[in-house]
Amino acid sequence: MAGKIDELLVRRVAQLARLELSDQEIVQFSMQLSAIVNYIEKLNELNTDEVEPLAHCLPICNVFRSDEVLPSLTQERALANAPDAENGYFKVPKVLENGGGA
Repeated sequence: MAGKIDELLVRRVAQLARLELSDQEIVQFSMQLSAIVNYIEKLNELNTDEVEPLAHCLPICNVFRSDEVLPSLTQERALANAPDAENGYFKVPKVLENGGGA
């Protein structure tokens, strides 16, 4: 993706993300996102042929422990302080519109 991210693209992405942005925010974000893309393009100019890929900058390793079955809360105890419960589950307000989901 070369160069400038224009206001039209920012408006389209905002619409897809269901964000209401002011005209001032549109201008601000288009400039900021363009600067980010330009920086990444600058990084792409570096020769990284001899650089080994890494996941973390420090030499770390995971410390594993064995799984042990331990006593846990009963369903009744877990739901004891719930504001609302139904059929053994936490009952929460609906937050998605039109049956949409992930």
